[in-house]
Amino acid sequence: MSEDIKQIVMDAKYARIIVALSEMYSLTLEKATDIFYNSETAELIEDKVADLHCRSEKYLASIIWDEYNEVRN
Repeated sequence: MSEDIKQIVMDAKYARIIVALSEMYSLTLEKATDIFYNSETAELIEDKVADLHCRSEKYLASIIWDEYNEVRN
């Protein structure tokens, strides 16, 4: 698989995670996008640490939400 195709697949994964965040926690897409891209988990997914990129979008959204709430408190 070419690097361009891999990036397209990952970008689609990110979009699905953002939509899951938005739907699960009643956030606007803008807020969900901000939370996602400012999370450490997003960086770990990008780096393919612990095969996080293989996890479901809802699972990753819940991890990111927990991380977001920990940082806020």
